[in-house]
Amino acid sequence: MKKILIINGHPDKESFNFALAASYKKGAGKSDAIIREIIIRDLHFNPNLQFGYRKRTELEPDLLDAQDKLKWADHIVLLYPVWWGSVPAIMKGFLDRVLLPGFAFKKRENSLWWDKCLTGKSARVICTLDQPAWYYKWYYGRPSHNAIKKLTLHFIGVSKVRTTTIGPIRLSSKDFRAKWLKKVERLGHLNK
Repeated sequence: MKKILIINGHPDKESFNFALAASYKKGAGKSDAIIREIIIRDLHFNPNLQFGYRKRTELEPDLLDAQDKLKWADHIVLLYPVWWGSVPAIMKGFLDRVLLPGFAFKKRENSLWWDKCLTGKSARVICTLDQPAWYYKWYYGRPSHNAIKKLTLHFIGVSKVRTTTIGPIRLSSKDFRAKWLKKVERLGHLNK
């Protein structure tokens, strides 16, 4: 059985991202997968990595639980809206606080290289935009995709990462949204 962790990074529970997360979960529930969730907006934590990596800040219980879920998962699904070419601030703070040295990666002594601690996992990144997906890709070069896929997930050892980009959401029709909810449900059913 595949162990799937769905991480929702949208701060607004009324957002389309929450509907997408529910669709993915519904699809995965039709398979033999075991599903856990992290809804970042509901966690109690300070998103500020106050001292960087110079000094350790104790993790709040919700972040310790998040680390346990990340270790447990075979497949990680990240959902978020693209804001200013990146993830929402609360999601960035979550990643900063959770993906720490010693947990997600380990720096090698006297070296620029590091060891990846969360290997053997796959991921799906689902993000929403207020512009066409093709425009985000070809004009801007998909900065949030690069940051999440290459500079975050690959950095910690998650090597097989697929992306789904949905946009434009603003001014989209009910049919457009319904089509995407079905597509994301199918991704969940396939555990991809």
